[in-house]
Amino acid sequence: MWSICTKRVICRGCTYSVERGLSSSAKHSGVTVTHTRGAAPTHVINDDAENVTALVDGLIEYTRQLMKNSQNHIVAYSGGVDSSLVAALLQQASHDQHNVFAVLGISPAVSQEQIQQAREVASFLNLQLRQVYTTEGSDKMYIENKGKACLACKTHLYESLQAVYRASAESRPNSTLLYNGTNADDLQDPTRVGLIAAHEFGVISPLHRITKQQVRIAARHLNLPNWNAAAAPCLRSRLALGVQATQQHLSMIEKAERFVRTALLQEKLHAASNIRVRMLTNQRAMIEVDEELLSEFSLDTVEQEYFQSLGFSSVSARPFRTGSVAKRWEERAASSDDSGSISMEGADSNSMVTVAAVG
Repeated sequence: MWSICTKRVICRGCTYSVERGLSSSAKHSGVTVTHTRGAAPTHVINDDAENVTALVDGLIEYTRQLMKNSQNHIVAYSGGVDSSLVAALLQQASHDQHNVFAVLGISPAVSQEQIQQAREVASFLNLQLRQVYTTEGSDKMYIENKGKACLACKTHLYESLQAVYRASAESRPNSTLLYNGTNADDLQDPTRVGLIAAHEFGVISPLHRITKQQVRIAARHLNLPNWNAAAAPCLRSRLALGVQATQQHLSMIEKAERFVRTALLQEKLHAASNIRVRMLTNQRAMIEVDEELLSEFSLDTVEQEYFQSLGFSSVSARPFRTGSVAKRWEERAASSDDSGSISMEGADSNSMVTVAAVG
């Protein structure tokens, strides 16, 4: 028997509603999130020095207000531009940078490339970096990947951060605050059910008033080396809904993306290039790259054999679309082909390029 409860959560000026179906066997079953932009002011930025300086100064002052009188400040850190900017703002706003920590969660869903980037950015910022192994891979909700994996993952992450701040706070449990890099665009994304976990753990979001573009502008102003780096969500986000988030599947995706970057597109990439290898149902690989890169490579016999050696049943390609596999179950049921693509055969039957369907 399902019962439904709805609550509204205020997140530093933004509101989102949580509709949760509860059962005795699943604490977070049936979660849906609807976001509504709150009344908090946003910055309208023209990309000139005066406005950018005002943006960054405002962010530093706002962060200083959020820090209150707490003695330790811990960032859920990934090495991406959002969490890197939060760490930099905390350093700028703090009277003692030794009280600012970044915690990097490590699991099979985090690629070695992302871990290396996180370490390099932390070194650039002279940031105290702590690495913890998270355990979402043992969580049934996460493994099932039926729309609530992000909630399970963030719950495990924030539990790990709590363990770190308990150690740092010692006998002063109220002296530590947790932060994340959630921005205003994230608050409009209904797939980000990890926001529920952030609320439940009291995580603070200094960037919630500004857009992703404004995040990059501020990061560039502060000379962050990853200000224009392409978004790098976790490897689990490459899995179509219902494809299990197992260590094997995540490893297949990591190796496939590394192959695409190094063997197929190495000389054609720049920092902002988007590359994903999605895993669709029946272990089909779907390469997604920025449209201008799509014509730069073909999937010949060698490439197809490599993907098959990893365990994929087939491989094709299409233009990059953010969140392309984060579709609801009812949308998938209404579609006869969850790849959302049209195959175009060339003269060579072993070469196929797939482009997104239009309509």
